[in-house]
Amino acid sequence: MREAPPGSHTIKSHGYKLARRHMHDWLILVLLGVIVLVLNLTHPFYRFVGKDMMTDLKYPLKENTVPVWAVPIYAILLPVIIFTGFYFRRRDVYDLHHAVLGLFFAVLITGVLTDSIKNAVGRPRPDFFWRCFPDGKDVYDALGDVICHGDASVIKEGHKSFPSGHTSWSFAGLSFLSLYLAGKIKCFDRRGHVAKLCIVLVPLLLAALVGVSRVDDYWHHWQDVFAGGLLGIVVSLLVYHQFFPPPYHNDGWGPYAYFSVLEELSLAQQANGENGINVQLMAQALQQQQPDKSPNHAHLGLVEPNVSTLDDLEAGNR
Repeated sequence: MREAPPGSHTIKSHGYKLARRHMHDWLILVLLGVIVLVLNLTHPFYRFVGKDMMTDLKYPLKENTVPVWAVPIYAILLPVIIFTGFYFRRRDVYDLHHAVLGLFFAVLITGVLTDSIKNAVGRPRPDFFWRCFPDGKDVYDALGDVICHGDASVIKEGHKSFPSGHTSWSFAGLSFLSLYLAGKIKCFDRRGHVAKLCIVLVPLLLAALVGVSRVDDYWHHWQDVFAGGLLGIVVSLLVYHQFFPPPYHNDGWGPYAYFSVLEELSLAQQANGENGINVQLMAQALQQQQPDKSPNHAHLGLVEPNVSTLDDLEAGNR
């Protein structure tokens, strides 16, 4: 297994250079975060909702089992804590930096896609009736569309059913964590350790339970949850493979950047070794070309070998 000694690439020794090298990536993350905020403030498309459509939209208006503020905790903060734990074990800043960077990209790209689709589709939530008519008295215009008289912010949120944001964010962050763990513990090393597979599946189970809670709370239809989960998984897979080899690969336990550094060091060492050999061969050749220092050659005016030249060559080798 190709690996540098622990502590070769720490935050102190390589962290600043690595972050500076990826400055544009961090700036893009900031831009994605701003886009997510703007999309949340944007009004969704208010789709036509007729009286005959209310049959599937009269579910009770309930509180979230998983509050919105909890999503970043288990989908972002929890994976970052685990990444940090692996850093303190191996002291590899490349692994920590690329894991955190990839996680943020997976979550924010998923957020932008989810909120964009939400606003464009404007699908009513299963509890839309009680959002639109909190007193239970439904009113419609001449075309049969609803005339809501509920709270404007509640109605606005009622048009953001597809896809599920809780589910997509959960699967984006926790799928990335699952892939990361699979690579780190070498889950697919063909030794049949089912316990490793169970560890890898725990984050996915948590994300799935979040999705189920969205249907149980009547905030989403099952299609919303399915689409959100699929979206989060696909984005996390794409982003993860930008930074890490597949978990089943021999080098799946580390990022591409880490192995690139090892390859560069190996090539540099080989080049230095070849240069040293070449210098030694040149020194030997010069020695062989010099005449033999003996009394028999003194009358011919031949001189001793240039010792300083040989010393310079050997010094260059060192």
